[in-house]
Amino acid sequence: MTQKTKTRSGGRSARRAARAAPLATHLRPIRPGMSGGAYTPLTPAQMDRIHATALDALEQIGLLDAPASGIEYMTGAGAILGDDGRIRFPRALIEDTIARANRSITLHGRDPAHDLELSGHRVHYGTAGAAVHLVEADGRNYRECGVRDLHDAARIADTLDNIHFLQRPMVCRDIYDNLEMDINSIYACSSGTTKHIGTSFTLPEYVKHGVELLHMIAGGEDKWRARPFVSNTNCFVVPPMKFATESCQVMEECIKAGMPVLLLSAGMAGATAPSTVAGAIVQAVSECLAGLVYVNAVKPGHPAVFGTWPFGLDLRTGAMTGGSGEQALLTAGCSQMHKYYDLPGGAAAGISDSKLPDMQAGWEQMCSNVMAGLSGLNMVYEAAGMHASLLGFCHESLILGNDLIGQALRCVRGIEITDETLALEQIREVCVGGPGHYLGTEQTLGRMEQDHFYPTFGDRTSPKEWNELGKPDLIERATRRKEEILAQRAAARFDPLLDAEIRTRFNIHLPA
Repeated sequence: MTQKTKTRSGGRSARRAARAAPLATHLRPIRPGMSGGAYTPLTPAQMDRIHATALDALEQIGLLDAPASGIEYMTGAGAILGDDGRIRFPRALIEDTIARANRSITLHGRDPAHDLELSGHRVHYGTAGAAVHLVEADGRNYRECGVRDLHDAARIADTLDNIHFLQRPMVCRDIYDNLEMDINSIYACSSGTTKHIGTSFTLPEYVKHGVELLHMIAGGEDKWRARPFVSNTNCFVVPPMKFATESCQVMEECIKAGMPVLLLSAGMAGATAPSTVAGAIVQAVSECLAGLVYVNAVKPGHPAVFGTWPFGLDLRTGAMTGGSGEQALLTAGCSQMHKYYDLPGGAAAGISDSKLPDMQAGWEQMCSNVMAGLSGLNMVYEAAGMHASLLGFCHESLILGNDLIGQALRCVRGIEITDETLALEQIREVCVGGPGHYLGTEQTLGRMEQDHFYPTFGDRTSPKEWNELGKPDLIERATRRKEEILAQRAAARFDPLLDAEIRTRFNIHLPA
């Protein structure tokens, strides 16, 4: 007699209930901070050569246009100001700075459950960018984005398990005063999500106002400094090899205020960086090493993310190629250099040059997101929602990106080899006197939620089922989900008394 397949007690309804219940974090098939590092496009010898070339560039060429305060900080640390105005960095200074720099950084969320530990090959995905348009997927339109769109992006990201942080992905184009734009960007993001946030400041004198708002949200300066939940995204250089004077001054003020900084070097290969992948990586590494000296000269050990962000360029048209294979290689190579130095780092991936969340967007976003994760990149910026080579941001694409990143994270997790996963006894049980298949076995049902990531929107029905369901459209489903999220009150909203206090102090453009 054929042996009956083992199943969980309680039948189908019990199994469905078990699958519907959320898994404990340690049992989930994917989660923030899983370790990558399996993909290594650069050999150890090649990384040695990139490092040596970067040291040559810093010692022989150096960087121009540092503010007076920066010159004082860096020369005080051992950098040399030349008669040509360029600051050059002796090898010993760079190597000593690397040796003293942080190996691990915690980027805090307002909710400690969203804290991100940046060390080793731990991988986290999130948004970024400064898109000037909102992509309206349902109408296939582009329009200027505003503070409400930014707030909505934060609210949506707050509900998505695989979006681990929210760096401001859009510019508030409906706020014309730059100080008010900076303040409202912080407000819109912080009142939309309790995950870690990245933002920027236009001028150094604006930092104190933004920090005042952050103190109010945190409940005091001491609480803010204990758990800074917003970091400064700082384009401290204007490639090639120049400091961005005002951005450097902003960075100094943020460091003094206890705000973590992202040292962002965003050269364009073939325009503001060498056209070769290796050369673009060398320049980005050189610029960020100079930034690391700068940060540690202002405050030794201050949390700084090594933000090598070189981008690709289509030399036929002059268009950015954020969704290209070359971009994926640039990001993975930079990630390897972060690990070469054992420094917390971030780079860009998941960018689409497509104007809409279509098939082109899918292959472009998946390629670089998977390679970034497999390379062990700590912070994968711009991983979801970005279109038109960073000019457009799409809420529906952010939602769909959550599924896409889930698949990428499952690749990052890799293949576990244990006695249980090798499944010899399971094979024996099924094949020797058993049912001859693994459907419904205790082992299959017991591990299906732990081993497999199930997309929310990916359609795995048969053509017959798909037809019976009314031929559901992916974008339409994402739009409905967006509307459901935005119909609910934001979970991250401020206490009414705090909100009233903030609105009394600042001109907040979002309606109460």
